[in-house]
Amino acid sequence: MIIRVITVGALEENCWMLIDEDSREAVLVDPGDEGARLLAAVDAEGATLKEIWLTHAHFDHLGAVAHILRERPVPVRLHPLDRGLYDNALAAAATFGLSVEQPPPPTHELAEGETLRLGAHTFQVLHTPGHSPGHVGFLGHDVLLGGDCVFAGSVGRTDLPFCDPRIFQKTLQRLVSLPPSTRVLPGHGPATTIARERASNPYLRQYAAN
Repeated sequence: MIIRVITVGALEENCWMLIDEDSREAVLVDPGDEGARLLAAVDAEGATLKEIWLTHAHFDHLGAVAHILRERPVPVRLHPLDRGLYDNALAAAATFGLSVEQPPPPTHELAEGETLRLGAHTFQVLHTPGHSPGHVGFLGHDVLLGGDCVFAGSVGRTDLPFCDPRIFQKTLQRLVSLPPSTRVLPGHGPATTIARERASNPYLRQYAAN
């Protein structure tokens, strides 16, 4: 499997592109902005976009969805508990002085334990709430596409509307128990590993000791 990151938008959000090498099928995880650039990246790989997977519905993670769907009408997968955020992306962006195009409704609801397929590869859906009610991660092949839960040296915010710090603590406890070799591909900043964050991330060390 080929994994590429394209960092987009004013908030420097990471859109992750997954490509099955044999079928050349591709998925975009969290296409946050610059839709034309993201589609050009898919085309440059000689790949065919099959789906959009959203870890959550904050506007900086879905700002390119509308543009992409005009060009490539593909399924969009989102956890239903984030539908309210999704439907209000335009207003949310405006509170930061930014703008996004409101995307069409998502087509598929994600669920805890669900298996997603990309060619010969599979990913398990993990419901990881706290940063948002319907936040999820995609786990497979020793990789976690983790959205805004765990960053290199930090974690996602819990002071935004519909965040829940108490639930987020349970999510962090769950993620810290993943295999240490798991690569974390976050929504912002550089990739890391569970082992590295267990050892050095002040927000995770407390759980790693338990």
